Amino acid sequence: MADDTLLARQVEACLAELARTASPATVSAYRQDLAALTDFLDAQGVDDGGALDVALMRRFLGGERARGLAPRSLARRRAAVARFAEWLRRDGRLAHNPTELVRTPKAPKDLPRPVDVDALARFLDTPHDGSPLAVRDQAMLELFYSSGLRLAELAALDLSDLQPQRVRVLGKGGKPRQVPVGGRARQALDAWLSVRGALAGDGESALFVGARGRRLGHRAIQQRLAQLARRRGLDEHLHPHRLRHSFASHLLESSQDLRAVQELLGHAHLSTTQVYTRLDWQHLATGYDAAHPRARRRPDDSDTSP
Repeated sequence: MADDTLLARQVEACLAELARTASPATVSAYRQDLAALTDFLDAQGVDDGGALDVALMRRFLGGERARGLAPRSLARRRAAVARFAEWLRRDGRLAHNPTELVRTPKAPKDLPRPVDVDALARFLDTPHDGSPLAVRDQAMLELFYSSGLRLAELAALDLSDLQPQRVRVLGKGGKPRQVPVGGRARQALDAWLSVRGALAGDGESALFVGARGRRLGHRAIQQRLAQLARRRGLDEHLHPHRLRHSFASHLLESSQDLRAVQELLGHAHLSTTQVYTRLDWQHLATGYDAAHPRARRRPDDSDTSP
């Protein structure tokens, strides 16, 4: 589809609005998804997003499923189209969002397995060479695990976001929250701040910078974590989301406070936290038995049924 068509301009306007609150990775993914939609609509002779309806949506998503798109990718396709349709509705080109009547494909629950708490402690406590880059890496590791940050959240941190015992982050959808910073993470951050000036360029506001003195990018952070895992003898792949998952799982195991973990992770819905931490029925039942005043029978209770 040509870049100067009405549909192309509508897609670009939607993506520009999305970029004001979403991470670059999300915008890039949605751009790919909407490119697939525009190719489909072009083949149907449709050049205006205002023509979107339930039938077109079902045919588009059905075609994506038929060509073997994975359930998770298919769900993201639908989310991107829903965002575009909502933009069209607010722009007055659609009376309603047609994707509301199209079922979301279920994605498999292939969440990462948390790192064993003892193995993770040994990994974090492994000595390093004390260079500014190594001190920076240690601060990133400790902050990921201490505060359960997403990759995009950590990469976007500025110096002004860091407070004595907490850090301000901008989560999904531009939703701000504050999360505590543990003692070990605070020590690692103080060590990094004491040497950050050896790397940071003049006027750079980013908390974490690379060897060239500028904000550290997502890919660079991912690569550093993977390298550190190999170098320190952690016999498994390590990435930011796995540290976030380990943070949530270990905290839930020790506190059994699902609501608190939900707040710390920045989840809008409790059900997301339940799935994220693989909380099972037994865990819920144990918490119910311990908390509800009439959940347990008294020792002298007996069955009086006939």
